[in-house]
Amino acid sequence: MRTSHIICPLPVQRGLAIFALLIAPTTALPALAQGRAQGEAEAIVLRPLSFFKVGDLDFGDIIPSATAGTVTIEPDGTRTRTGGVTLARGGGEPARFAGLGSFNRQVNISLGSNSIWITGPGVRMRVRDFEIGSTPTAMLSTAPTRFRITSTLGNYNFPVGCTLEVGANQAPGDYSGTFTITLNYL
Repeated sequence: MRTSHIICPLPVQRGLAIFALLIAPTTALPALAQGRAQGEAEAIVLRPLSFFKVGDLDFGDIIPSATAGTVTIEPDGTRTRTGGVTLARGGGEPARFAGLGSFNRQVNISLGSNSIWITGPGVRMRVRDFEIGSTPTAMLSTAPTRFRITSTLGNYNFPVGCTLEVGANQAPGDYSGTFTITLNYL
């Protein structure tokens, strides 16, 4: 059995103001001007029986009120709220993971903890009810959930969503924490 761990940072509440600086050319370019630009290329080469974080969990921009509430990010990216929380622009994203195993191999996936606390300038907030996007979706916990790699190439990917508990009059600012995903290839 091989074990892999991913620790996923959890950015939560971005600032409510976004600033952009637009730079416009002030002079016209000559008609026969030539130029060169360079781009970058990236690749990730996986070793067998590995996985990595593709993207962090992000609850998006939220506005608290005098009433507590929740924000949920589903594995499919749907963002909902309850109570006194308002969803501002800047929708959230589930965490995303990918890996490489072998076709038809079974994999156990589990969490380091069923809930975590994220911290920032105000009272800490609880994150709970982690859910893996699979067919069908499944709740993640410290007890392993099993899935089978169905790609003939052995590659797989999965999103993870969860629920954030937002306190009444939660202080504005950025809140973050981490959660751990463990995969055991069987």
